[in-house]
Amino acid sequence: MSMDIGLTSAEYIQHHLHNWQWGSGFWTFNLDTLLVSWVIGVSFLGIFRFVARRATIDAPGGLQNFIEYIFEFIQTQVKDTFYGKSRLIAPLALTIFVWVFLMNAMDLLPVDLIPRIAHALGAPHFKSVPTADPNLTLGMALSVFLLIIYYSFATKGFVGYFKELTCHPFGPWLMPFNIVLQLVELISKPISLGLRLFGNMYAGELIFILIALLSYKVQWILGGAWAIFHILVITIQAFVFMMLTIVYLSLATQEH
Repeated sequence: MSMDIGLTSAEYIQHHLHNWQWGSGFWTFNLDTLLVSWVIGVSFLGIFRFVARRATIDAPGGLQNFIEYIFEFIQTQVKDTFYGKSRLIAPLALTIFVWVFLMNAMDLLPVDLIPRIAHALGAPHFKSVPTADPNLTLGMALSVFLLIIYYSFATKGFVGYFKELTCHPFGPWLMPFNIVLQLVELISKPISLGLRLFGNMYAGELIFILIALLSYKVQWILGGAWAIFHILVITIQAFVFMMLTIVYLSLATQEH
């Protein structure tokens, strides 16, 4: 972690908080977010597939035991939280937890490491923490929102879900108020889900950048202490995103 030569403190912070972008207007793509998130996703899916194809009962290795522990932990959370019937929820929860955790963990790398490598390869800017980009977190939350709508219709049918939106909680005589309350509750779920993850990871990334502006001795002391604490933060944020997804989908399958 070190400050780039020729940059003021403000320029250094802005440089690290700026995405590598392509396009303009609405069709602007944050290439660093897409690249890092896809590489992490494909990598961990490949590792899980590799371990699953070579899993053994007689003499399981350390990696197999570790993945089985994660799998059992997620499976327990799903059984205790999701009251509907779906074969998608457990794999979805496992994917969300591992993927979000690994993307969060990119914050533990030295601030200048990946940006310097990317700059040497021709990228003017590069943010290595995908979950510090609201486009990704809100995009994931939008996917959860679509699943909520799907499970609501699949479980209750069009008529049943329409009655829930219009008649709950005050009955059919206060239909306008019911619709407003239901829409506010429905829309607030993905927004709060995405912004919670983004806000925590953006704040953590900013603190690492501020620490990188200090002297080397102070960087090692404060950076090490914050990194140890941040391990807890990135784990909790991955767990919270996963658990809220399960809870929201469980609520979508319940009759009111």
